[in-house]
Amino acid sequence: MKKQKLSLAISAAMLLSATAAQAGPQVEVLDKRSLPAGSFLAYTEFELSGEPLAESLGLDLDVLDPDQVNQPTAFDYSAGIESYEYSEEAMYALNYQSQSGPHLANGPLNKQRGGDLGALGQRFMELADSVKYPAEEIPLNLYPISLPYQAALPEFAGQVDTSVVNGDEIEHLDANGKARNLTTQTPAYYRDYASLAWTDSQTEKVINPASVGGILLKEVMWSQDFLGGMHVIDSDEEVEASTSTQDQDGVHALGVSAVDGMNGVILTEMSLDKLLILQDQLGFDGNKLGAAITPDYDPAKGVVWFPHQIAVTEGTANGVKAIDGLKVTDTSSSLRDTWLLLWPVSEYFAFSDQREANSGQNPAFAAVFDGAPFAAAPKANVDADNSNDVKADDAFSVASNLAGMLFKNLDALHFNRSAGTLVDSYNGKQGQHVTTYDAAYSLVALSIFQRSQDALPVGYASAEGGDVDLKSAQGKRALEIIRAQANFILANLIGDNGLAIDGTTLGGKADQGQSLDAQFAAIRGLTAAFLATEDSQYRDAARKLYLAVDEQLFDKAIDTWAQQPGQATEHTPWTAAAISSGLREAMLHLKNEEGENAAALELETLAQRYVSWFKGVVNGSSTDQGMQLAEWLGDSGEQYVEGEGEDIDADNVPKVTSNNTAMVMAAKVRVSAN
Repeated sequence: MKKQKLSLAISAAMLLSATAAQAGPQVEVLDKRSLPAGSFLAYTEFELSGEPLAESLGLDLDVLDPDQVNQPTAFDYSAGIESYEYSEEAMYALNYQSQSGPHLANGPLNKQRGGDLGALGQRFMELADSVKYPAEEIPLNLYPISLPYQAALPEFAGQVDTSVVNGDEIEHLDANGKARNLTTQTPAYYRDYASLAWTDSQTEKVINPASVGGILLKEVMWSQDFLGGMHVIDSDEEVEASTSTQDQDGVHALGVSAVDGMNGVILTEMSLDKLLILQDQLGFDGNKLGAAITPDYDPAKGVVWFPHQIAVTEGTANGVKAIDGLKVTDTSSSLRDTWLLLWPVSEYFAFSDQREANSGQNPAFAAVFDGAPFAAAPKANVDADNSNDVKADDAFSVASNLAGMLFKNLDALHFNRSAGTLVDSYNGKQGQHVTTYDAAYSLVALSIFQRSQDALPVGYASAEGGDVDLKSAQGKRALEIIRAQANFILANLIGDNGLAIDGTTLGGKADQGQSLDAQFAAIRGLTAAFLATEDSQYRDAARKLYLAVDEQLFDKAIDTWAQQPGQATEHTPWTAAAISSGLREAMLHLKNEEGENAAALELETLAQRYVSWFKGVVNGSSTDQGMQLAEWLGDSGEQYVEGEGEDIDADNVPKVTSNNTAMVMAAKVRVSAN
């Protein structure tokens, strides 16, 4: 009954917000490039602000239909369909289609199997069999990359193949409320990715740890979703895994469905390839790459980190892209690189966790890493004794090794003990500047690390309790840093006007800026600190900050926030990540409870803010505006109808062929009033 009332309340608000969003701001694309670091952080927040958010607020996900736009409410559709599906589609655009990185055939995993395309093809057959997906239905010319370059222009290099493969009849309701029956077509590019390669004209062939971390985070979040259950082979019906051997009974297979399972195991393979490259090739000791990273790594005995920029000399092997050479061009350790790797590596640690003490591990996950399709960890790495851990190349061992290294570096290289804060950089010595965005998001990464080490749920359940709590030494230290960093934010990074400042220099001056990025990142980080420590002062501070943001920065002319109301504001993917996450945390954890009556923190108002921001800034007010440059077919509501327009669902996001652009996010837009 409570959920029914909540749904009705949101529905009423959505009638208002959907109308307001039609006017919308002007959202001019200033930089069309795709930057994996910020954009895939944003897409991860979009994923968490998608189906998981809508469901937690009482929505039955079965009522969502991508071809019924803005139903049952504009909020439900924006969150449960658009936010959620954009995040998945963009991952495939980069990982399967773009060719913006070295091919998986030339990565370390495939080299162990012989190193040619035939070996990779055989591996994909094995992966398909593990989830009982018909191998012949894998898209032709799928081009899996080991890791992405730090920037690329997501325009297609040639003419996209739009020849029609087949058609279907559907009932469709667009964003303008126009209902009609459509005869949709499946174009050739939907099944064959050969014509979807991106132009190489603006590619920055540089390995940046945050870029690797961004797409790694996206991969492991979806892997956990796709492989979090099993399915009945004959019916494709999802079932909860009862044992880790259930996939061996001839009735069930890995994955919540065959197709989701297929993507899950491919993504798990791609993630492991990245982790092996990090572990074995990208460690830097100040002099050379390839420095050893082992479970007994101790920064006090010699520091190894991941340098901020590594230039790639690209070559060809097996007829596809390969790394011919690497050269460090920026030797520094960046806090942003570190936390944006620590978060996904910790998620992968939890996903692949085989520790004997973790009796609460999902049996479906355990089945993935029991030897087939992915190798099990050696006994030394899963027993209760951390001192006997050995370096190995299975998924859990690599994740454990890297999570330990990244956490130790965050503590030793970036945490200033006297000031109680994480600093932006290390390059032989600690820097002195603290950026609010990174200090705040470090709280998120640290909370996921702590939960993974202590065997608490992560992924979609990262705010929930668990049946097991190992209370590890690493988890305890992470909580200490979380408290110190959150306290520093409250004491030093909130201005006299109640808004967050962009940063400060230790022993020097505070930054003058008060960007939207800093506001919403601080809300996200303080909420993470509250959930990790259960200290209500951090929730109180996050609520107070949100109220200040809504009072001082909400611009009625654009129906969303501006850095200075009445003036144009530039948004990047980092901005989108922070706003999406800050609003979600407000709806889940900061909204009014009994005895609280802040108007801006009423759930209906928060949902309205979400819709007006998402539809106004992310989708935009026309097909040549908005952060989301294009969308794929089907799951996000777009359709291909031969001879008709570029935006069948009338949500202002065109299909990929309309502007010859992949379904990814722009690097920078300018938001202003009409």
